[in-house]
Formats: sequence, C-alpha cells, structure tokens
Amino acid sequence: MDADVTDSAGTPADPDLPAGDTPQGRSQGRSQEEPGATDSKEEPEPGATDPKEEPEPGAVPGNDAPQDSGDEGEAGAREDSEGGGGDGDGDQHGSDGKSAAGAQTWADHPKDGSASRRKRPWLRWAALGASFLVMISAGAGWWLYKKLDGNITTDTSAAAELKVYEKERPTPVVMDAQNILLIGSDSRSGDNREYGRDDGGSQRSDTTILLHLAADRKSATAVSLPRDLMVEVPKCRTGDDKETREQFTQFNSAFELGGTACTIRTVERLTGIRIDHHMVVDFNGFKDMVDAVDGVEICLKEPIDDKDARLELPAGRQTLNGEEALGYVRARKTLGDGSDTERMERQQKFLGALVNKMQSNGVLLNPTRLYPVLDAATKSLTTDPGLDSLRDLYDLVRSMRDVPTDQVQFLTVPRQPYRQNVNRDELVEPDASELFKQLREDKPVAVVPADELKEKEKEKGKAQDEKPDDAGSDSESPTPTPTYSGSSAADDLCEQ
Repeated sequence: MDADVTDSAGTPADPDLPAGDTPQGRSQGRSQEEPGATDSKEEPEPGATDPKEEPEPGAVPGNDAPQDSGDEGEAGAREDSEGGGGDGDGDQHGSDGKSAAGAQTWADHPKDGSASRRKRPWLRWAALGASFLVMISAGAGWWLYKKLDGNITTDTSAAAELKVYEKERPTPVVMDAQNILLIGSDSRSGDNREYGRDDGGSQRSDTTILLHLAADRKSATAVSLPRDLMVEVPKCRTGDDKETREQFTQFNSAFELGGTACTIRTVERLTGIRIDHHMVVDFNGFKDMVDAVDGVEICLKEPIDDKDARLELPAGRQTLNGEEALGYVRARKTLGDGSDTERMERQQKFLGALVNKMQSNGVLLNPTRLYPVLDAATKSLTTDPGLDSLRDLYDLVRSMRDVPTDQVQFLTVPRQPYRQNVNRDELVEPDASELFKQLREDKPVAVVPADELKEKEKEKGKAQDEKPDDAGSDSESPTPTPTYSGSSAADDLCEQ
C-alpha cells in the first residue's frame, strides 16, 4: 500500500519539506488535488474514508482516495510509508475528523510569513506614518528655506558698478581671508520713517564696520570707520546715472552720493584692503535681531533720558529689548561727551554682547533658535550676489561659530580731531596704516581697554628711555603684535 501511494505521487518527496509526523501533516497531504490529476484506479484503503461523508475539497468525484498534490502529497505518502503518527487503518479517518471539526491543518498554516504580517499590521501603519512625517518635514523645511532665502535683497547695481572700476581695486593678498563691509543705514524712508525726518528717502550710512575674518577662522576683527572721518571719495555714479567728482569730504557722504559701491571704493582706497562682500542692514533689522535672542544685557553707570533716541533707562544691569537697544546704540547727545567716537565704542560693546549672547546660549548651534535670528536679519538685509542666499549666509555663520569670544574684537580706526574742524575726524598715522597692513596681510592685532592701553604706552616709553644707547640688534625682541584701544565679545559690560 505504501509503495502504491508513493508511485501515485509521481516524483520523489522534497527533502526541504518537513516530514508529516502529525495527523495534520497527513491531512495536508491529502487535502489538495494535483493540477491536471485524473481519476485513479487505485482501490481505497479499507477504513480510510466514510462513504457517507462529503468529499474533501480537491478530491476527485467518484474516488474515495484523495489525490495528493505536488510535494505536499508526497510528504503525506512518505508519512504513511514510515508509519509516523499511527497505523494505516484509522489514521486517515482521524485526520479527516479533525479537519471537519475545525482543527488547524497544514493547509491552514500561512506561507511566507503572511500570518506574521496579518498579526502585526501596525508595522505597515508605522512605516506609512514615518514616511508621511518625513514628507511633511521635508516640505516644511523647504518652505522655511525658501521664505528666508526670499527675504534677502540682492544688490546687483553695486556689483555691476564695481566691475566697471575693477582695474583700480586692490588685489586680494590672502585668498582664504574674508573682508566684509557692514553698513548700517539710517534712511528714514518706509518703516524707518518713525525714527526721524525723511529727506526724500535719501540713504545715509549711520555706522560702517570693516569685518575681517582670519583665513584660519580663529579670529574676527571689526573696525569701525567714523562717519565724520575726512577721506578721499572717488568719482561715483549716482542713482540717476550721473557721475560725481572726486572730492575730499566726510566718509558718510560716499553712501549718500553713490550708494554701496561708492562706499566700498572709498574704503578700499583708504585702506588698500579688497572688500569681498558687503551687507546693508537698516534699523528694523537690528531691532528684530535683538528681540530674536530675547534681549541683550548691558550695565549703565548712570541713568539715560534721551528724547531724541526715545530712550529712558535706569542705572545698573538690565536687559534691553530691540527698541531699547536701537535707542542705546543711536543715542549721542545725552551720553558721555556727545561725540561720534564715543557712540561707536558703545555700539562695539553692544555688538560684542550680542555675539556673546548668541554663542553662550547656543543660538548658532540650535536651528529652532537660529531661525528667528535669520528671519529677522534677512528681512532687512541687502547683500552682494555672493551672499544673497541663505546657504551663503549659513556657511558664513558656521565658519564663525567656533571663533572664541575673546578673539571677536572691536576697535575704531586710530583717529583724532581734524585740524581744520574739530567736529570732523582724521586718521592718526602711522597707527592707522599699520592696522590696515596687518588686516590686509591677515596678521593678528590685539585690543585692550583705553585706560589699559595708556598704561602700556607709558611703560613702553619708560623702557625706551632706560634702554642703553649701545644696545645692539641682538637685544631687540621680535616685533610685537600691534595693540589698539577696543573691546572683545568676552567682555562683561558691567565689569568695565
């Protein structure tokens, strides 16, 4: 009997399939019909089936013996031949009985892990949810990027004019160093009208800073250029395409006469330093940046009451919001001696405190905190085409975020009252030329508070007086780093 069953299967049993050592295994082997099978002439095994029972699904009508299908049929046949799970008489009947009673059979076992998939539908839902979140995040990120990128205004006219005068511009000395001209506009047009009279929307440079980033990005030096400094302003094109004459006048006249390009060319002629990029920021941009970092802390030795600057503050340590900060850096007549030089020093210290706040609070490393700062900055920012994208600005900020705060230095170009008009400034030589040379060649400079610098100069003078006349070159020390009056971002405004 065993041999007959094996022969009817047609092919040897598949060794990869499990031997049916349970009744369910044998039921599986007899429950499916081999494709294309025909009626078998083989006599049914006595007692294998009950003639009164309904034929199993897949059984050939008119034949009491179920037809084996493929490898599974062979597995069932092999079970009969091996006698595993019971004798031939009653084993088939027992299997059919269990199948009729609803017991699980091998046919009920899912193939290829389908049961696992049915039992764990949450895996598919989790995958779909994760994909959806990724798509939403990517879309939101792209929207934010395009929004910030679209905030920036590109100054193409300045780039075009600078190209016309390319031959007279300085040649870069150190390629990896960056020199950026920061211009604070005090135009009263548009949203800035509330800060004073609008002279037909004319543009004026209230603050101009030459920012030098060292090639190794281990230091940053910001040099303020007084707006009342007497300088040579080259011929420049005006907004109505007219050309101005070359003249010796106040520095901030360059911006009013010929805009950004004229200011850049004036600075390059004054310093011999090639300007790589420029940024123009107006009042509202500065205000919003301060608000974006939740204010900046300062310390006042005396209270301030300045109606022109719309500022009233008590003495002591306090945190200024954007509006108060703008009044603080613009105030002039009621603070100190009322000079523009003193106001520039106050601006430098405040900018240092702003940089310190951004670095110490991790703003530059935290996208959620950096976004409001970038949004505020880009809304009121006009740049050259080399810095007119969010990616360009991000790369610039990223290159600066590791600069130690004590190496972010602020100073004013060495100046003194102009001999022909004490209300104007002129450069102090050779100090100014030495500073420009250091920056041009990407060499270090040092800054110290004004009173400390005076003490150093006195000590230096005494040392020179006590130096023997016959002292040779062997006794001379290496050239010291030039030191100027200024401050750093690490300074505490309340400890000065």
